[in-house]
Amino acid sequence: MPPPPDTTGHVPLPPGGPVAMPSPPQAPAAPDPAGTIIAVLLIGPAGAGKTSVAKHWADHRRVPTAHISLDDVREWVRSGFADPQSGWNDHSEAQYRLARRTCGFAARNFLANGISCILDDAVFPDRPVVGLGGWKRHVGPGLLPVVLLPGLDIVLERNAERTGNRRLSDEEVARIHGRMAGWYGSGLPIIDNSQLDIPETARILDDVLARSIASPPQW
Repeated sequence: MPPPPDTTGHVPLPPGGPVAMPSPPQAPAAPDPAGTIIAVLLIGPAGAGKTSVAKHWADHRRVPTAHISLDDVREWVRSGFADPQSGWNDHSEAQYRLARRTCGFAARNFLANGISCILDDAVFPDRPVVGLGGWKRHVGPGLLPVVLLPGLDIVLERNAERTGNRRLSDEEVARIHGRMAGWYGSGLPIIDNSQLDIPETARILDDVLARSIASPPQW
């Protein structure tokens, strides 16, 4: 007796099929990121508002969109969770690498099934192999990176409102923010959302992505 047909609607993920660079629409039409299937990497320090902006942006798109949070995936590990705040070591490094690969696979799977995605991560400009290079390997060259970088006073204030292992010391927040300043001059689009609320930041993100689709950044 033949097996029953697959009625789940699942689209198999092609092996080794990372997302391709999105094709800009033909002129004179302007790129419309709200209706385009894309993959976005939102970069920023702790307290930049990455998660809140990513969720809002994903919630208000005209096409199905998933938010893939690196921290959420990393915290899938319960017993044996390696918290970097307790000391960065081989175990925490390995769990971050595993979480990034898992997020990359999830992004490719969503995209293969017609669902856009936005990922968020504190990617450092001085670690290209682990950061942008790693995300390009995991997701593909069509990933559109955008940096969210408010002022230090803003990220310190937002970090102070956090709880649990997601709250960092002021010294660590300042160190991370200082390293993130290296994105200036990198060619990647940067949004300073110091004076912007979440919906305003999401609207600017759409504008930035429209330009990135029309003229993809070199990274």
